[in-house]
Amino acid sequence: MAIERPRALVTGASSGIGRVYAEHLARTGHDLILVARRADRLQALADALAQEHRIEIEVLPADLGESDGVETVARRIEAGARIDMLINNAGYAARARVAELDFAALEAMLRVNILALARLSQAALKRMIEVGRGTIINIASGTVFMQMPGNAGYGASKNFVTAFTRHMQVEAAGTGVRVQLLVPGVIATDFHEVAGNDLANFPPERVMSAEDLVVASLRALELGEEVCIPSLPDMAAWDAYADAEAGVAANVSRDRIAPRYHAG
Repeated sequence: MAIERPRALVTGASSGIGRVYAEHLARTGHDLILVARRADRLQALADALAQEHRIEIEVLPADLGESDGVETVARRIEAGARIDMLINNAGYAARARVAELDFAALEAMLRVNILALARLSQAALKRMIEVGRGTIINIASGTVFMQMPGNAGYGASKNFVTAFTRHMQVEAAGTGVRVQLLVPGVIATDFHEVAGNDLANFPPERVMSAEDLVVASLRALELGEEVCIPSLPDMAAWDAYADAEAGVAANVSRDRIAPRYHAG
C-alpha cells in the first residue's frame, strides 16, 4: 500500500525564506504546492526538488497582490487534495515616512501582507478544523516590537499578522490544528534589496541565515511553541511581554477614568 506523504503549501516559494522552507520540507518527505508569481522559477525549483527527493510537486503560479491570484490559491486549499501545512510566507516591504508615502505602493503591499494572508489563513483553518489536524505558519517581523521612521506601513502590516495569528491560535485551541506565529529578525535574503536596503547596512551579528530561521520554526513546532522568535534566548521574555499586555488589557474598559485625569 502506498504511503501518503504530508502535503505543504508554501507561498512566496520561488526565493528567500519560502524557497528554503520548500527545500527543507522536500528533504523531510513532504509533497509540495509551490506558489509565487514567477512560474519559470517555480517550475525550475519543482523539477529539481522532485528529481532529488522523489516527491510530488504542484506548481501554482499566482500573484497574491491580485484578487484573482488569491482566490486561485484559496480555492486550491478549500477544494483540492488535502493540505497538511500552510506557510504564509509571501510578503514584502514598501517603506517611506508617512507624510511621503506612495499610497498606491502602500495599498499594493497591504494586499499581499494582510489580505492575502488573511484569506489563505481563513481557507486553511476552516478546512483543517473540519478534518481535525493541520499546521499554519504565519510570518510576521521583529519590527512589530519597534517604531522606526519610514516603517509605519510595513510594520503595521506585520502587526496585523501578529494579532490575526494570535486570535487564530485562540480559535484553533482544542481542534487539532497548530498555528505558529514566526517572528524573524534580519534574514539574509533578497528581501532587503527589493525593499531598497542593503544587508551590508546591518552588523553581521544581527543577520540570520534563512536556513537557521526555517530550522528554528520547524523545531518550535516539535517543542509546542506557538510563537517562534528564533534568536530570542529565553521564551520567558515573550511570556513577560504577554503578561504585561494582559495587565493593560484588564484595565482598558472600566466605568471611570483613571485618577490622574481628574483636575487638581
